[in-house]
Amino acid sequence: MSGATIEIFITMCAYMALVIGIGLYFSKRANESSENYFLGGRSLGPWITAMSAEASDMSGWLLMGLPGVAYWSGLSDAVWTAIGLAVGTYINWLIVAKRLRQYSHIAGDSITIPDYFSNRFKEENKVIMTIAALFILIFFTVYASSCFVTCGKLFSTLFGFKYQTMMIAGAVFVIVYTFLGGFLAESASDFMQSIVMIIALCAVVISGVAAAGGLGVVLDNVKAIPGFFEFFGIAKPTLADGAQQLGAAGEPLFGDTGNYGFLTILSTLSWGLGYFGMPQVLLRFMAIRKSSELKKSRRIATTWCVISLSAAVAIGLVGRVIFPSSLLTAGAAERIFILMSQQLFPPVFAGLVMAGILAATISSSDSYLLIAASAFSKNIYQGILKKDASDRQVMMVSRIILLTIAFLGILIALDENSVIFTVVAFAWAGFGATFGPIMLFSLFWKRTTRAGAIAGMLTGGGMVFIWKLIIKPMGGVFGIYELMPAFICSCIAIVLVSVLSGQPSQAIQDEFEQAKTFEC
Repeated sequence: MSGATIEIFITMCAYMALVIGIGLYFSKRANESSENYFLGGRSLGPWITAMSAEASDMSGWLLMGLPGVAYWSGLSDAVWTAIGLAVGTYINWLIVAKRLRQYSHIAGDSITIPDYFSNRFKEENKVIMTIAALFILIFFTVYASSCFVTCGKLFSTLFGFKYQTMMIAGAVFVIVYTFLGGFLAESASDFMQSIVMIIALCAVVISGVAAAGGLGVVLDNVKAIPGFFEFFGIAKPTLADGAQQLGAAGEPLFGDTGNYGFLTILSTLSWGLGYFGMPQVLLRFMAIRKSSELKKSRRIATTWCVISLSAAVAIGLVGRVIFPSSLLTAGAAERIFILMSQQLFPPVFAGLVMAGILAATISSSDSYLLIAASAFSKNIYQGILKKDASDRQVMMVSRIILLTIAFLGILIALDENSVIFTVVAFAWAGFGATFGPIMLFSLFWKRTTRAGAIAGMLTGGGMVFIWKLIIKPMGGVFGIYELMPAFICSCIAIVLVSVLSGQPSQAIQDEFEQAKTFEC
């Protein structure tokens, strides 16, 4: 390694040591009980609630996946996705956060999302709990793999080692950290990491614009690429064997502007629907110490989200101007943030900036592993298989499952050509369609029944696979993002089955009314 690379490495190691220190600090309190380990004892303040929710939600795709999309095909795909996510963030905090904090407390003091659904419908045979836990295991395994891909691409690009080796090393670090501290450590470190992420994004954008010669130069260059700086068109790189072709002067070649119509925009905006079903965000709503503090959290979270998403899109556009022909595949394009950091900053500061990628990856992967492990240990093992399981046994099982999920995620992430944005999109759709509709209906429609909840979850989760693997390849109007049709189908299933299955019990209806006014 060169001297500059060694400096970057030392800086990132120092950051990793700080993160592990946070885990050690919180490990004693986290291991006092499963409630502390999985939900932090409902003790989070408004700043940590907001910032940790956004950091765990955005993950490495914010610094690599989204800039990569903008670098590869221009403004439209990236910006409509960002708009959908920003609007979804605000609405989720506005209408879901307070009601879920109240209802999860009333519904058996639930500490996981499957717990809440099961307690909300007062089921005895735990069918909802089992379905919810299994979907969490499936989609968080995919999510964790996307984080491991991020680690692999980051370290292999920086240090020149084999991708697979670096990916596994990053995964091991995340596993060790999650083992130590649980939810409290995760949330506290996520707060710090959210600050690192937003500083890194803004620093790269500002430096990139300066290096390009100013904002005017950037705009002139991106407008010269067909479809690259359009809201209703999309750039089409000229490809051969998946790689963009270069002209005689070494310039990247693009075809005619592609169409980006109303249906495609609606489909891309539907990313915002995913927030209603994201366990890592919903758990923060449940964990805040007082529901009255959620208004402050909403403002913090929305502001962070808008700034970070805008910066991520801008990095892709500016990067195409500075390094027009350096990254010639969709997968390689996701390295634009790393490339700009290495070229634009002194080594130590570049290490701090790229710690932003590591921050994003850690903040998400530990959330995914922890929630997935809790879904099995609390909801399937203790809820169904061994109801008299002690807290110590639950904790032991959760760590075994955590290792299993991480191993499966590593297997999925072994492909060096994986596109982070594509992997995340599938898992995001899975959670959004499986849990989003039933979360909204369970909180706001008293008439929702247990049968309707089961039908909605199975329909939403199943339709994500059906649309992605069978219908979407047909193209045309069917080529839309699978979240939107799956979300709609889930809503229809909930309403139809709830109406046909009779009224919920009086106890369920009374509890629903109580949740409207309960203060905690």
